[in-house]
Amino acid sequence: MKNFLFRNNLLIIGIVLGAVVGFMYWKLIGCFNGSCAITSKWPNSTVYGAVMGGLFLSIFKKEKNEPGNEKSRNL
Repeated sequence: MKNFLFRNNLLIIGIVLGAVVGFMYWKLIGCFNGSCAITSKWPNSTVYGAVMGGLFLSIFKKEKNEPGNEKSRNL
């Protein structure tokens, strides 16, 4: 479990921060007439923020190249 958390720390941080930002966006700005699909309800906004935060911070994760991996070949 600890190894999983260590390997995916950027993803987990992104999910948590995204969820907080999504909730705060709903609370402070939000769409209260119900016409906005994402920001009209707090669960939608929170989940959307968590997904976007996780995706955003996961792009900064460095991948390790293994000797047999095609990415490690110099072409």
